This record gives sequence, C-alpha cells and structure tokens, in this order.
Amino acid sequence: MNRYNEIYNQIKHNWDCVAKPLDSMGRFEELTAKIGAIQNSVYPKLDKICLLVLCADNGIVEEGVSQSGQEVTSICAKNIAAGKSAAGVMAASLGIDVRVVDLGIATMDEIPNVNNRKIRAGTRNFIKEPAMTSDECKRAVQAGMELAEECSKKYDAICIGEMGIGNTTTSAAVAAGLLGLNAEEVCGRGAGLSDGGLSRKISVVSQAIKKYNLSDSSALKILECVGGFDIAGMVGVYLGAKKYGIPVILDGAISMTAALLSEKIDSGTENFLIPSHKSREPLAQKICAKLGTEFTPVIDGTMALGEGSGAVIMTGVLRTALEVYNNAVKFEDSGVTQYKRNTK
Repeated sequence: MNRYNEIYNQIKHNWDCVAKPLDSMGRFEELTAKIGAIQNSVYPKLDKICLLVLCADNGIVEEGVSQSGQEVTSICAKNIAAGKSAAGVMAASLGIDVRVVDLGIATMDEIPNVNNRKIRAGTRNFIKEPAMTSDECKRAVQAGMELAEECSKKYDAICIGEMGIGNTTTSAAVAAGLLGLNAEEVCGRGAGLSDGGLSRKISVVSQAIKKYNLSDSSALKILECVGGFDIAGMVGVYLGAKKYGIPVILDGAISMTAALLSEKIDSGTENFLIPSHKSREPLAQKICAKLGTEFTPVIDGTMALGEGSGAVIMTGVLRTALEVYNNAVKFEDSGVTQYKRNTK
C-alpha cells in the first residue's frame, strides 16, 4: 500500500496546485486520487470503460417477494445487451462498452449478445434450502475474478451493474447477516413492492436469519445460504479489481452489499471500489456507514434503477472532475498567489 498512498497523496497535492480554493472540488479530489492510486498513475484515466452487468435469477421469487416473475430477467438481459435499456442508452452516450453476463438466468436458451457463464439456471429457494452449494458459490466468484482480469487488460475502469428479479431480497438477507440487523432494518420495496409484498419480503428474510443463524456465520457462508450468483460474481469482480489493479465504480444496494462481502473476505478490497449514488434501499445507507465516511455516495438522486445506471452517471461526473484536474490553470500561471494549508 505504500505506492498506493504515495500516488494518492501526490494527486491530492496536485489538486492543491489548481487555481481554486483548497478542497473546493470536495469528494471528487479524493475519488480521483483514489482512482489514480489504483491505476498506479498521477494522471488518472477514465477514457475506456466497460459496464459489466451480471445477470442471475433467484429461487426466493417463489415466495412472492417480487412484483415480477423470473422470465423478466432474460428479457431485460436481452434489452440491456441490445443497448435499449436505460443503462444501455446512458452508456452509449458516454462511449462506454456494455458487457452483459449470464451467471444464472433461469433459462437454458442462448440470449443474443449475452456472455454465457451460467453456474446454474437460478439459485434455489433459500427458505427451503441454501441458495447455492459451496462449489457453485466459488465458481461464481471465480467467474467474476476472470471478468476483472479480462477488463484490466483493455479498460481503465469497470462500471458494475446487475439484473435479477428478487435480488433486493437476497441482498437484504446478506446485509442482515453481515450487519447483525433484523429484516425490518434492511428490507425495502425494491422495484416497487406493495405493502403486502414488502411484508412477505420481511417475513422471508426474518425466517432466513433464524434458519441459517446468519448473524453468526462467515461472509462466504452467508453468501452461499441466501445470496445470488450476481452478488457472488460481483464479489469476484471486486477481489479481481484488487488483484489486477483496476477501479470498479459501484451502483446501488446490490453492488454495495457485494462490496461489504468482499471487504469481509479480503480486507482492503474497498480501496479499489468507487461509490456512486445513494440508493433508496435502506440497507445501502447502513452498509455505507459500516464501510466508513469515505464510502458515502456523492450522488443523491433517490434512484432505484439498477443495471449499473448509477455507476454510468458517476463516470460522467468523474470525467468532468478529471478535466479540471488535468486542464484547469495552475496557481503558478494564474497570477494568484498559491493558497497554503494551515498546518497549525
């Protein structure tokens, strides 16, 4: 971490040389310094970006915790891959490549332009049995690590997204276990649950907490018992980001849940992750608080779209901040005396 810290501090110093009030770009000074530290360069780049959208179905949908059926996941995956979804349109406007990956969609049909790395056609209903076996969980994590390695050879950063009906329920159950919270504290309405649907979701997560003793289980065991292949794949991407030195720009609640999982599995992984927006899901704020103030999202748009939409928006904002870092006039050329920090 010595080199990481050295570059981070150098970029912060370079920001001080830009002709503006010290720290006036706020969190963007910290985040761009973090990106440069990850990339091992005092000149951070976000020119070539890949939006990875990990797709998988969740057996817990059988319990009526979602307003849609599993068939919607494959339809949405097809639309995302075709560039027709909200995130796809956003990504195209910024020149971001979109790569959709099937880790566990509940169909054996090939989906056009979707990378098939299917572990299984959806997880199991975790009220009846663990969502995945230990081997399936490891394979999903490994698939994510391989995706991170592939992206590190071609891109400056990864935007992460997901698609999977029922995955706000799986992420709520995972978060409850990791944070030692009850179901009411972590369950939200997801894509728009009715009051009855939310009650069923809370009941399901409550049962899972007791069934698997989640608050006293390891991170991997929690993931196996109540997680999803999309979440496991994200964990792998984050672990791979640390291994291969590529920043990952997060999205909302599901990607934040995977962030906490990966930090529990391999401490220091969070240093390679960039927060984006404040999700409406209650678990997101609690995870941010657990990871620390530097993980507080800078965008508060009350979004709940998924697909990596928040990560894509954040990329555009970060690119603008980097334009200031790279091109704004420096104090030495501005005719204004360099501002000094008060060291007292």
